[in-house]
Amino acid sequence: MQGIYINGRRPKSKEEVRRHINGFYDEETNPVERMLNSGRSTLDMVHIEATSFFGNEYDGALSQMPQSNTVYFVGPDPHTKRNFYGAIKWDSKKNRWIVQ
Repeated sequence: MQGIYINGRRPKSKEEVRRHINGFYDEETNPVERMLNSGRSTLDMVHIEATSFFGNEYDGALSQMPQSNTVYFVGPDPHTKRNFYGAIKWDSKKNRWIVQ
């Protein structure tokens, strides 16, 4: 299980992760959010944190993650507070990242 950050902070729920990632693809994104995020991809603000000591997990921005990877995350903190679990994977039919 990996950790996840959105815009430098831990998300409070899986729904927050889903809203943020889906908002990148949604044309109806809040204009204030769009203004705040201008110049930066929303997916650049999603950081996947590797927690394995073996070095076999992806660590970095979601926008740079290979499409062949699936990330299983836990939050809000993978070390101390595991309130929700989820997965982020590439949906080749929709050509986008999805949160499960």
